[in-house]
Amino acid sequence: MIQGKKKVIFIFFFTVITLQVVFNNPKAQVPSKPYIQVRILETTDLHAKMLGYDYEKGKPTVEYGLEWTASFIKKARNEVPNSVLFDVGDVLVGNALGKYVSNTYLFNWMEMHPVYKVMNLINYDAATVGNHEFNYGLAFLMESLKGANFPYVNANIYIDDQNKYGGDDINFFNPYTIIEKKFTDSSGKTHRLKIGVIGLITPIAAEWDKETFYGKLKIKNMTETAEHFIPIMKEKGADIIVALAHVGLNADKGLKYKKGNSVYSLSKVKGVDAILYGHSHSLFPNKDIHSNLEGINVKAGTIHGIAAVQAGYWGNHLGIIDLYLVKNNGKWVISNSHSMVKPIYRTLKLKKIPMLSPDPTVKKVMEKDHIRVLDSLK
Repeated sequence: MIQGKKKVIFIFFFTVITLQVVFNNPKAQVPSKPYIQVRILETTDLHAKMLGYDYEKGKPTVEYGLEWTASFIKKARNEVPNSVLFDVGDVLVGNALGKYVSNTYLFNWMEMHPVYKVMNLINYDAATVGNHEFNYGLAFLMESLKGANFPYVNANIYIDDQNKYGGDDINFFNPYTIIEKKFTDSSGKTHRLKIGVIGLITPIAAEWDKETFYGKLKIKNMTETAEHFIPIMKEKGADIIVALAHVGLNADKGLKYKKGNSVYSLSKVKGVDAILYGHSHSLFPNKDIHSNLEGINVKAGTIHGIAAVQAGYWGNHLGIIDLYLVKNNGKWVISNSHSMVKPIYRTLKLKKIPMLSPDPTVKKVMEKDHIRVLDSLK
């Protein structure tokens, strides 16, 4: 029999091997002709959890932290020739690190926000804002965003010009970006692919942070906004379109106008190829929750036929969408897709066992800021 520490070590390595098998066996049917597999990776609702450390309890944890998720990101990237990484918001607020930076950062604009030190290290391709990004005010948010070495997009937050005519409204953020990358197909040929990325946020953010929004910004309907910008993105050459949506599967309960402000609604917008979403701190696909819901294919991870994923919160999961693209009549089209979420730990015999080791480079980048936070808590 395997006893004590040897048993734990055995369980750990067995778990890692099991993970590798799952990662390397996507359930999507591979096209028969040459195709491009694009792996889309998602984090969401990180809430400043860069490290696996519980500041309230004053001890490390394996249950969350981007330093753990970063190892999954590396592994997922290494398995395929083509990948992109996105975040879906709520990264700046949520723990002692976020609070410490908000209390000190305004006095030292020269220093990059620690969250972006880590996200830049991991090489995100784009991100969108969540509702909590506005908790510390616009000045703090905009100065913090200067630290990101990747584009931030949002299409439905507008400058409030105080008139009732919407035709002259101006976006507060860049509504979208088109990322052009060299991707390799299954036959080894290289192609340039243009990925259009649009950001959207639940309008309830304006109600929850009235002091930040009132008289300055307004949030329009998510679906109507997507219907406006997606044809523009297509005209500008986007081969596929990814929506970064900081909203749940269903509209927020306290929202006055729910129609068009949910992932369900976005999945019906023509031209959307993949939806990465967050905000509700849930998982998609999840057979225990979504198996019998209308329009959802849990095995494929689609909503009304559109690939979708929601990666939990605090970095406790990595969201993965594999798109398989083939060329028809000179255009790239999606032949098949598969979505999945991967947990950073498993619970075995009431013990939480990490699936991979944390990324040591994240801990190194965060070392000084982590010490500062700990000192502030004394």
